[in-house]
Amino acid sequence: MNIVALSGSNVGSKTRTAMDYTVNTISEQYPETGVTLLDLADYEVQFSDGRNFLDYEGDTKYVAQTIMDADAIIFGTPIFQASIPATLKNIFDLLPQDGLRDKVTSILVTAGSLKHFLIVEQQLKPIMSYMKAQIVQDYVFIEEKDFHRKEITNDDVLLRINRLVDDTVRRTEQHISMRKAQEEAYGF
Repeated sequence: MNIVALSGSNVGSKTRTAMDYTVNTISEQYPETGVTLLDLADYEVQFSDGRNFLDYEGDTKYVAQTIMDADAIIFGTPIFQASIPATLKNIFDLLPQDGLRDKVTSILVTAGSLKHFLIVEQQLKPIMSYMKAQIVQDYVFIEEKDFHRKEITNDDVLLRINRLVDDTVRRTEQHISMRKAQEEAYGF
């Protein structure tokens, strides 16, 4: 199983802090699972211009290909101006229309206000659904008050991240098993 943890912004530290904890949790609890952290702050990703993702070069192709090769993707995103960042939207635009088909996706959000929880329901989940993802419905929402000096200080948040990791891994295992059974049913 191959999981990608995508930190979907090129600014700020809270989403990256939460994604680091998530990646460490996967590595500790599921050491047989491959996990790759993609922090968009570490890459120079071009704006999508409608080309096939394979036609891009450099960081853009690497990020898109890594996502396309994943069995599961944990999307981490801050909320800016009551919306997802342009860097994350660009990732969705780089991928094919059904680029998340047969991939389990889960969501981790950092935001300054509880009022921003609707962004997940009104923006992220519809995009993922349109792209044919298998969405883990429960997501982790982390407020600014849950951080101190680049660490998560709220134990409830840490428990919710652990549960998100468990749900993502279990759902991915089930989905892989189901796909394998479907392929074997064809007999060729």
